[in-house]
Amino acid sequence: MKKIEAIIRPEKLESVRGALAEIGVFGMTVSEVSGRGRQMGIALQWRVGEYRVEFLPKVKIEAVVLDEDVGKTLNAIVRKARTGDRGDGKIFVLPVDNAIRISTGDEGESAI
Repeated sequence: MKKIEAIIRPEKLESVRGALAEIGVFGMTVSEVSGRGRQMGIALQWRVGEYRVEFLPKVKIEAVVLDEDVGKTLNAIVRKARTGDRGDGKIFVLPVDNAIRISTGDEGESAI
């Protein structure tokens, strides 16, 4: 099992969620986060001059999938989240040793 953490633009959440549902990935956690990458924030103009926004609003999607589903999950996220501009986000893939469904006590792959 792998945990996929995808940090994407907020406006891409609904299309990514739909793409994941199409491939059978329904369980996920979504958080509103702020961050910055290589773009180092953005410069904005205001009446008194330019100012810099260091941390931009993003959405973090977390999902645990079976090893054999990692490739199609990553492809779905990239396909729907990509604009081709800086700030599209990042995806991290982490190993998961175990999972437990609290309501039933199921463990391992049957828990996801």
